[in-house]
Amino acid sequence: MRILYLIGLGVMACGILPAGEDVVMQNGFRLRADRHVVEGATIRIYSGEGVTEMPIKMVAGIEPVEKAVEAEVPSAAAVAPAAPEHSDTAPVSPAPATPVELAAVSARKYDLPPAFVAGVMRAESAFRAAAVSPKGAIGLMQLMPGTARNLGVDPTKPVENADGGTRYLRDLLALYEDKPDQVVLALAAYNAGPAAVEKYHGVPPYRETREYILRVLKLWNPQGQSASR
Repeated sequence: MRILYLIGLGVMACGILPAGEDVVMQNGFRLRADRHVVEGATIRIYSGEGVTEMPIKMVAGIEPVEKAVEAEVPSAAAVAPAAPEHSDTAPVSPAPATPVELAAVSARKYDLPPAFVAGVMRAESAFRAAAVSPKGAIGLMQLMPGTARNLGVDPTKPVENADGGTRYLRDLLALYEDKPDQVVLALAAYNAGPAAVEKYHGVPPYRETREYILRVLKLWNPQGQSASR
């Protein structure tokens, strides 16, 4: 199975925002926008009727779409070596001491960048193992009970929760591996469900989902530093 690593400038967030310009972030991601406005230390990125704010220090530059897209799409990402077969029912052992370490162990097991998994974990639960959402999602990776059952893990146990959530994220990346916006679609599906992505043929028009994707992208650090504060 081929899984794309989330490294370099090639991962295009083209499923988030309509055409116009590329907002190039310091971590190498490009966010598609209609336009942007800078006010002091803040940049506002406009897409249709939506707007996202972030510190200007997170942005490396702005490039017109016609200048950036054609040249960079072919170099989307490096392809990881074929992953060894895993026993998908066994939790990670022994248990690491912190959520960030849990994310790192699970990420290595499923051949994903540790900082990316830590970013998802932080966006989902703020690293709180006891977190429960109003919709019933549980734990560090905010697994719904049905998803946890399908994965064969106990979502109330941090080790199994991290392992199951990372495996689910890997499976979603595999589901969209032939799409140019693979990473964005996988994050959208993790947040809103694969059915919603299929229904809208891309990122659903949910404000929560779009803000979630941007939050994970901002938390991820390609230099390998942790996503913790």
